[in-house]
Amino acid sequence: MESPNTVNAVAVRSSFLDTLKGCSFSGIKISKEDLKRKITMHEYLRFAIRDAISEENIEGGKRHADVTNGGGECCECPLVVFDLQNVKPNEFVEYGLGCLEKFAANGDICAKQTRERLRVVVAGGDGTVGWVLGCLGELHKQGRSPIPPTAVIPLGTGNDLSRSFGWGGSFPLIWRSAIKRTLDKATYSPTSRLDSWKLSISMPSGVNLDTPHSLKQTDEVVINQDLEVLGKLPEKVSSYQGVFYNYFSIGMDAQVAYGFHHLRNEKPYLAQGPISNKMIYSGYSCTQGWFFTPCMADPGLRGLKNILRLHVKRLNSSEWELVPIPSR
Repeated sequence: MESPNTVNAVAVRSSFLDTLKGCSFSGIKISKEDLKRKITMHEYLRFAIRDAISEENIEGGKRHADVTNGGGECCECPLVVFDLQNVKPNEFVEYGLGCLEKFAANGDICAKQTRERLRVVVAGGDGTVGWVLGCLGELHKQGRSPIPPTAVIPLGTGNDLSRSFGWGGSFPLIWRSAIKRTLDKATYSPTSRLDSWKLSISMPSGVNLDTPHSLKQTDEVVINQDLEVLGKLPEKVSSYQGVFYNYFSIGMDAQVAYGFHHLRNEKPYLAQGPISNKMIYSGYSCTQGWFFTPCMADPGLRGLKNILRLHVKRLNSSEWELVPIPSR
């Protein structure tokens, strides 16, 4: 009979080999030409979107519409690449997609089909993906459907969002074949829904905050001083709105992520690569006591159902309801 150490070694080695097989050395070979044919957008639409964004005007790409009669069927699926340091997601949503929608409204069938088939691939960490998703979510509020499904190339440290939706927890060193697989997968994968929540924060006007991308300031609001509340009300409040996503991280993990994010902003020279980032992340995790919890010493306390109580309050109800936690 094998010792526990031997079994663990075999399990680790097997898992490592499976990762290599899934990421680089094996699998179906994807033809570059076939992939290019599936994801390449028509040239005039690429130029139109580029000009609309650079000019910050959906009419900016209008001159490129002259190269097509607006008829005929467009059989190509879209691919346009933007550096988020230069083109913000909200600019793409407002001007890039707005340009496509303008072409489609004028009878351009290719633009219409491109807009309907559009899929977005985000290369970055959870924060970058959340930033893009928040901007795409504005389409729903504006009644501009469909909202493009989003795939992920995980380039962050934790990559919990990417991992939760099957896009992987890290990006392999053999990146060329991995890029092709991700793009190919993004063209045919079924869509899944992400639980998103809109968050509104109000505070006394005049307070300056360094807010993340996902939290934007809205107009100042004058408060009705006749409201019956405890304490004194400010005359005006500044309001902030944003979106957060309920997929994996809660509690201590969120605090670890915030600590890492703060350190990276204060001392960027310490976090210059995925390996150093993971080491810093692990250090913050240890300070939270993740490996010293006494719950695991008692088998009766293992599992979330034994250590977590979750209550929710339904709409139009004053009562809090206990949510049953499954064993697994």
